Amino acid sequence: MRTAVLTVSTTVARRENEDRSGPELARLADEAGCDVVALEVVRDDEKLIADRLRAYVDHGIALVFTTGGTGFTPDDVTPEAALGVIERRATGLEAALHAEARARHPMGALSRAVAGLSGRTLIVTFPGSPRAVGELFGVLAPLLDHAVATLQRTGDHTPGH
Repeated sequence: MRTAVLTVSTTVARRENEDRSGPELARLADEAGCDVVALEVVRDDEKLIADRLRAYVDHGIALVFTTGGTGFTPDDVTPEAALGVIERRATGLEAALHAEARARHPMGALSRAVAGLSGRTLIVTFPGSPRAVGELFGVLAPLLDHAVATLQRTGDHTPGH
């Protein structure tokens, strides 16, 4: 499962802060059987984020995980960028991630994380905290193999599956 991890943080992009969330997300993805082929950082810029996401989709990356930019500050635009690329929402994944975030911490209800499909790519946005990434990735990990296998199928559906 070719996977890209994109950290969205202006301060990390400027090298004013260390990226801790991106490497943590990449480590967890690797442990879940993903082949992390890209680990990048971009600033909080909706067009730039969307351009990177489209590039991953165009290059046939199966899974794209972002970290950062899902909160309430004016520069938290990762969900908007992702929704500009996502063609079909994965509302069940979103609900599961939001439920876990709220169960772990009252402020988890403030997360604006989104998940969805673009072509044969699953895009999931995570908060920018390494702790939150660790807590939420466990919800997603057991679903990844099946999600990617389903995305790679052609139009031959088995009823009821």
